[in-house]
Amino acid sequence: MKINRIFKTIFLYEFILAIVKAIKEIFKTKKTINYPFEKGSISPRFRGEHALRRYPNGEERCIACKLCEAVCPAQAITIESEERKDGSRKTTRYDIDMLKCIYCGLCQESCPVDAIVQGPNFEFATETKEELYYNKKKLLDNGDKWESVLAKNIKLDKIYR
Repeated sequence: MKINRIFKTIFLYEFILAIVKAIKEIFKTKKTINYPFEKGSISPRFRGEHALRRYPNGEERCIACKLCEAVCPAQAITIESEERKDGSRKTTRYDIDMLKCIYCGLCQESCPVDAIVQGPNFEFATETKEELYYNKKKLLDNGDKWESVLAKNIKLDKIYR
């Protein structure tokens, strides 16, 4: 009988502590955001939608070294190139199958000229599979669209490379 009374006292004490904690939480600032209208901060190292970057003069950065294609564990990247008149290489085809991509970031790490990067965009859901096959034009458009953010993120990430 005495042990039963002790358990009831402990239970009542813990119950009162829980009520006090709940009342304290009511008055704290909320941690949730109204997602579609408010966006949370994203790390500069976030790996989202892929993009091909250009130099400030408008020339594409990719030198067709094919390191990203070789290092891709999912074999999602396909590159074809041709030689220019000055002896340098130029990509004629740069495709990424986003259905295969595992967003590991190895393509971005292997690129010697920061041509292929993974940007801050995580909202690229589509209605059909075909829209997730990115060609060179789509990747360059992404790069043009996100260039200011990409350049800032690369600059912030330099200390980790």
